[in-house]
Amino acid sequence: MLMIVLDGSIVTVAMPAIQDDLGFTPAGLSWVVNAYLIAFGSLLLLAGRLGDLLGRKRVFLAGTGVFTAASLLAGVAGSPAVLIAARFLQGVGSAMAAAVSLGILVTLFTEPAERARAIAVFSFTGAAGASIGQVAGGLLTDALSWHWIFFINLPIGLAALALAVRVLPGDSGVGVRARGLAAGADVIGALLITAGLMLGIYTVVEVERYGWVSAHTLGLGALAVALVGAFVARQASAATPLMPLRILRSRAVVGANAVQMLMVAALFSFQIILALHLQRVLGYGAGETGLAMLPAAVVIGAVSLGVSARLNARFGERNVLLTGLLLLITLLVLLTRIPADADYATDVLPLMLLAAGFGLALPALTSLGMSDAGEEDAGLASGLFNTAQQIGMAVGVAVLSTLAASRSERLLADGATEAEALTGGYRLAFGVGAGLLVAAFVVAYTVLGPRRGRVRPRTG
Repeated sequence: MLMIVLDGSIVTVAMPAIQDDLGFTPAGLSWVVNAYLIAFGSLLLLAGRLGDLLGRKRVFLAGTGVFTAASLLAGVAGSPAVLIAARFLQGVGSAMAAAVSLGILVTLFTEPAERARAIAVFSFTGAAGASIGQVAGGLLTDALSWHWIFFINLPIGLAALALAVRVLPGDSGVGVRARGLAAGADVIGALLITAGLMLGIYTVVEVERYGWVSAHTLGLGALAVALVGAFVARQASAATPLMPLRILRSRAVVGANAVQMLMVAALFSFQIILALHLQRVLGYGAGETGLAMLPAAVVIGAVSLGVSARLNARFGERNVLLTGLLLLITLLVLLTRIPADADYATDVLPLMLLAAGFGLALPALTSLGMSDAGEEDAGLASGLFNTAQQIGMAVGVAVLSTLAASRSERLLADGATEAEALTGGYRLAFGVGAGLLVAAFVVAYTVLGPRRGRVRPRTG
């Protein structure tokens, strides 16, 4: 999982070097990211269910192997077409491995305290790995070349495969014996949901190019919604549904996934927009930007690994989640005031402490999202949770980057300097992100209410 998360962010800082070396057009360069995102986001749900049917360990090993091999292909790519194809294959492998990871964890660790610690470690890789990726991407690109941002996956992937073969029990030992495709081989449903998600994510990532109200966006968006709707209708009547709709009867599962989408969409503004401000306004290089963001990763790691499990056990996941969201709302609200000539030590570094909210929110949210998953549906719930994350990321990229760019263009037209215009656009993105987090807080407070049978806070 660390390898997958790192790959999502390590590429961003190497994009200029990739463009110069392989001769990408500006529009074509975006597909280095989009090809990965579309394959990853659209296949998670299917891969999670296949893990339940074919065996989670088997799917995890296959996905890790595909990702590692695709990383080698990406590293030796000598043309845009080969790199984009390799990135798509990386997305396929990532979906297979990531979709079943949580399912493996929650069925291996059934005791609440153990499960909380395992989820805290898992959440740390997701929360802090992106920042680590920015540091690693900058350093590898500056010191060696962009090829090494993919080669670095080879030793990690091979080590993960070797360890997984040894330490993961057979599929009959991770909660449920593999039942085979006959237990849920809804081929039509698989085609509908994969096509719907792939088309939907493609439509969202192309919004910046075509606009929100273009025929391209509205037409393909409507078709994507229709395909997903047809999938849901199919699941209600299929004899062996790919996604049994019973999983959507859980308030915890539905609420946690809704909060996840809103939170991830909002935090794109912190992870990416703040990095853009450091580079394009304050003049930081790739390596400097990664190091500037590192304190947030340290804080997130300290909180998620050090205290989140104990806080969840003492106060309950919902209360810890709400506290984390309040910290993150404060972070983005304060970033709406960041000046064009910001001083890192006084204007940026102190705000990094508020990133602790992510270290609180993500483990609690993950526990809630998997809390009602039975052994037979753990892979599906894991795939659903990761799918919500990818949809939130895609929407966050499309909405916040488009709003920021439009605002900056208007300010430039009104006579603002480039630094002032860019800062104005980024401030708008931070403000919209704060609004999304407020919505996430409302959903968490109203939908994820205390339920009978959940861990209650201890007093005294």
